[in-house]
Amino acid sequence: MHNKKRIHFEISERKILLRTMDVLFIVLILALIGHFLQFDYFKVSRTNFYWTIVLAVYINFFGTIFEMYNLQTASNRFQVSKSIVLTTALTTLLYLLTPLYTPVLPSNRLQIILFFFAIFFALLIWRNLYIVFLASNRFVKKVLFIGSSKEIDDLVAELFTVNPHYKVVGYVATDEVPQKTRIHLVDEAHLENFIYKNYVSEIVVSQIKNKSNSVELYAELLRYLERGLVIRQYKEVYENSTYRLPINFESKELYKFFPFSRSNQNKLYVYFSRIFDIGFSVLGLLGFFSIAPILWLVNLIANRGSFFYSQERVGKNGIPFTIYKLRTMVQDAEKNGAVFATVGDARITPFGKFLRKTRLDELPQFINVLKGEMAIIGPRPERPVFVTEISAIIPLYQTRHVIKPGLTGWAQVNYSYGSNLEDSLMKLRYDLYYIKHRSLFLDINIVLKTMSTILFFRGQ
Repeated sequence: MHNKKRIHFEISERKILLRTMDVLFIVLILALIGHFLQFDYFKVSRTNFYWTIVLAVYINFFGTIFEMYNLQTASNRFQVSKSIVLTTALTTLLYLLTPLYTPVLPSNRLQIILFFFAIFFALLIWRNLYIVFLASNRFVKKVLFIGSSKEIDDLVAELFTVNPHYKVVGYVATDEVPQKTRIHLVDEAHLENFIYKNYVSEIVVSQIKNKSNSVELYAELLRYLERGLVIRQYKEVYENSTYRLPINFESKELYKFFPFSRSNQNKLYVYFSRIFDIGFSVLGLLGFFSIAPILWLVNLIANRGSFFYSQERVGKNGIPFTIYKLRTMVQDAEKNGAVFATVGDARITPFGKFLRKTRLDELPQFINVLKGEMAIIGPRPERPVFVTEISAIIPLYQTRHVIKPGLTGWAQVNYSYGSNLEDSLMKLRYDLYYIKHRSLFLDINIVLKTMSTILFFRGQ
């Protein structure tokens, strides 16, 4: 097979490209300004190279918070322009406020304005070049599926919603009598020619166990693998593309998706996490106590009734505990029994909506974190009545309780508010992904995404 390879970037490589080129364009524009204009604040040289490193760190940090490295945001001109403004403003401000690691403030204050606009236009030019020349064309991955025709449309549709650059050009059916689908059916006899003509870069196998000639198909796939073609299992592709596990309502076999993260047994990680929980909770409570009088006063006027409320939730190993929050609903909101909260819930007061959007209603839970009942990061704790109800329909739901519940979590920063069983299943997929891949890097990612959620008022 003379399969001509085309350039293709994986998702992680695209993000690395964005981060690297952000810094390079900024440094290039600053160097050009310094060469042609009277701009002395930032000079690129061997003696002050650490100024560039600090600038790169700030750009990447604030860019992450304001979602500049979210691939959907990066492909949208309006959204990325908004992110560029916020990233540039905070990067410039912090850079000016840390003169120990950055240049001394210039006597000519116009240079500060020039510094700001240099970063802004550098990012704006590069990101528009990315959208025009790269986002729409270069990053399309052509894929061939092998699996049952009964599920091919659903499998492809779910992947495409999270990765529009993932193009399935055809599939080989493992059914004896394939059903009619929207995806092009490839005859196994012409498979090699199809792969060559369509520049297929990856083959995804969902299942071949029902194929009578599976041995011959496996041998053919092995030949493609030896020639450099990437062959992956669907569950792996789904997990890497969606950052959640592909479980369904009836799924019971957890061993297919696990082992659990080794971080759960890593004592250094566990100790570090607990120290982080305590330190962050102390700072959080200090911040809460400083604004609590103002919130209490507003609550007295606009949200008449008790300021705090407590509720029983299910914690680690299924042990119940009492959670503390600021009240966001009307008094006696559940006098007729417990029900799921929904988006636009009429029981939520106007002040309660503000508290939820800003996540201020969660601040008293730092007390639960200090007591060891919760962590900063983990699955959100649910009420016993809902745990019983959901577990009866989704057998793997109890798996969430192998670690402490959290103030924020992977499901919270990736999925909107859950109001029914379908939402609970989707959030469980994210929670189980976190339990499987739990690590310091993922925790940092969640913290940054949480900051972005708060800054953009996406709380529910």
